[in-house]
Amino acid sequence: MYPNLSAPRAVYIHIPFCTNKCHYCDFNSYVLKGQPVMDYLHAMEREMERTVNAMPPEHIHTIFVGGGTPTVLTPEQMEYFLKLVRTYFPYHKDQIEFTMEANPGTTDADKLEVMKAGGVNRISFGVQSFDNALLHRIGRIHNTDDVYRSLEQAKKAGFNNLSIDLMFGLPGQTLETLENSVNEALRLDLQHYSIYGLKVEENTLFHTLFQRNELPLPEEEDEVKMFEFIMSSLKSNGYEQYEISNFARPGYASRHNTIYWHNESYYGLGAGAHGYAKGIRHVNEKGVQSYINATNEHLPYIENNLISIEEAMEDFMMVGLRMLKGITHNHFYEQFGLELEHVFGASLQRMVRKGLLERIEEGYRLSPEGIFLGNEVFGEFVGALSVDG
Repeated sequence: MYPNLSAPRAVYIHIPFCTNKCHYCDFNSYVLKGQPVMDYLHAMEREMERTVNAMPPEHIHTIFVGGGTPTVLTPEQMEYFLKLVRTYFPYHKDQIEFTMEANPGTTDADKLEVMKAGGVNRISFGVQSFDNALLHRIGRIHNTDDVYRSLEQAKKAGFNNLSIDLMFGLPGQTLETLENSVNEALRLDLQHYSIYGLKVEENTLFHTLFQRNELPLPEEEDEVKMFEFIMSSLKSNGYEQYEISNFARPGYASRHNTIYWHNESYYGLGAGAHGYAKGIRHVNEKGVQSYINATNEHLPYIENNLISIEEAMEDFMMVGLRMLKGITHNHFYEQFGLELEHVFGASLQRMVRKGLLERIEEGYRLSPEGIFLGNEVFGEFVGALSVDG
């Protein structure tokens, strides 16, 4: 029952360095030039050692290295980093899902060889679009040739679990250009696609332009058509939409992200990383140097809070309903020892009456309309216990 006192099965590791900052990006990332990369990796080793001393790992099922762009590490730095991961979070090579994010153009044959030898078996490339003009407009520095070359090299290196990210609702993007990108992506016949709508976040160039009314975003009606096209195209090509923005061939859904969506615990390491274990959420120091300095003395937390069962249950609903299979009575009871309807009955019925949720035998899931209005559904459970409980 809550909280789960076992050690996490999943590990998230943050490499915050990038070749440049994209116009829409609000992630904790920093331009690589001049950064103390090896000092950062040494600091990460100190954090790993302190973390496993405090909470020894038992059975690691998934590892996800995000950023930033982890593949800006040199082959030598990458080899050192992957040895750290194996040392502190040992795993069975035939059972692990080990994902590394990459940008096209940052993976050559030598680096891919090091990644493969170091245990990585899944790569997620940040492609975003197959329209070179649009890529330039959003601040990406790769082009479509980089995409094809990087994917070809990854396949040649023996990687057979590849994913790409695409975006829709971008400034200046039309339904036609979106359709072209999706069709081009599907011609690659990959195992997994993540396709996200743009969110204009604070502290980004796009937010500044939006505030000035200088960001030519598509109309809402066009964004809906884009999403409809995405869903129908992926489905007709044999991909399951297992989460609002994620599509996979059978057996290739992201195991790591599914742990997040099931509100299960995970280790979080690196600058700005979040972790969740034994009912406690933590957030690390965000700045590179402040993170490095903190690891010299202690775990680099700037927040470390016990999550109440009420907040944990609300989180369970908000992330779990992103999965198109929905949430189940059994899973809710396993985590919290309470009946789902007893806790959230009123909110669930409101969403069912609005046609945004469907009741199924196992629990509840988004309706076809609810997929488009997910934020309204998820928002229903923010503070819901002060009303329903």
